[in-house]
Amino acid sequence: MNLKSINEIEEEVISEFEILDTWMDKYEYIIELGKSLPLIDEKFKTDDYKVSGCQSQLWLKADKENDRLFFSADSDAIISKGLINLLIRVLSNQKPEDIANAKLEFIDKIGMKEHLSPNRANGLQAMIDQMKRFAEAYLSKNN
Repeated sequence: MNLKSINEIEEEVISEFEILDTWMDKYEYIIELGKSLPLIDEKFKTDDYKVSGCQSQLWLKADKENDRLFFSADSDAIISKGLINLLIRVLSNQKPEDIANAKLEFIDKIGMKEHLSPNRANGLQAMIDQMKRFAEAYLSKNN
């Protein structure tokens, strides 16, 4: 199986956003992404999995299979679902060290941060930080 690198997936996302003309189109795309989110099992919708720093409620879980992390999540807000699904697409099925070191430049390249409200931008950063913490936790267990 040919696995794509984080950078390759980021380039795909950038290309997808480039064909969308307006920020309304981009928000609609993010909402559509939210509808296809790989959902976290209900039993993990607890404070242990809640991402702090998000305006909405968002739960995130990481599972390790072989040498890769797989993420699942859920949120009570559709934009948050779309944002976390974008991050899951880029970071899931990647090695923990690659996740921990990912620059995630696609977020700036698609203009995401400047088009989100400050609270949503903080929430997006909280999602990224949590995903990197999961990766770093798996790395420290193995060292």
